[in-house]
Amino acid sequence: MNGTLRVPRTRGAVSGLLLLLLGLWGALIPLVGPYFHYGYTPDSAWTLNSARVALEIVPGAVTAMAGVVLMSTASRPLAMLAAELAAVAGAWFALGTLVSPLWAAAGTMSPGSPLGSADVAITERLSFFVGLGVVIVFIAALALGRLTVVGVRDARLAGRTAETVTEPEPVAATGATADGDITEPVGSTTQPASGRARSISRWRVSKA
Repeated sequence: MNGTLRVPRTRGAVSGLLLLLLGLWGALIPLVGPYFHYGYTPDSAWTLNSARVALEIVPGAVTAMAGVVLMSTASRPLAMLAAELAAVAGAWFALGTLVSPLWAAAGTMSPGSPLGSADVAITERLSFFVGLGVVIVFIAALALGRLTVVGVRDARLAGRTAETVTEPEPVAATGATADGDITEPVGSTTQPASGRARSISRWRVSKA
């Protein structure tokens, strides 16, 4: 059972890399987008406000960290937790701008207005919030689905882990004879020390 709690590190490598890139995009694009007049007001790069932090930077950082965990861990429960957190962060990207006006501090949680024209504004809404969140949720769901299934490779990995546990080798027993002689371990072809001495003495007497 414990062997199935481990997965190959390659299981979440692709999903983790994609989540890392998407998380970095979501967290950094509101700060660097104004360089290209692409983003939301205020039209100034590296400007922080409560809306950017809560609606973009925090979920982007969570998604990026979840991607790093998926790429590096071999623990199935930890990888599943990372995928679930990424899915929550993606859902917040998609729904945060709809929920934030319900808060008491709604005036300070407004994401601002798109900077571009009407056509560009659509791409900004998709790439900053709704579309980005949907893609993150989709990739996180794929990773979570793969992690919940115990495949053939997982069973083989668990089997190899179990085979590494070996039984201790039996210790050869020693004892003493009725004459007080110390004998060799069981299975040894040697004789007790005193017995060998008596055999040599008899051989010398017979030779004489």
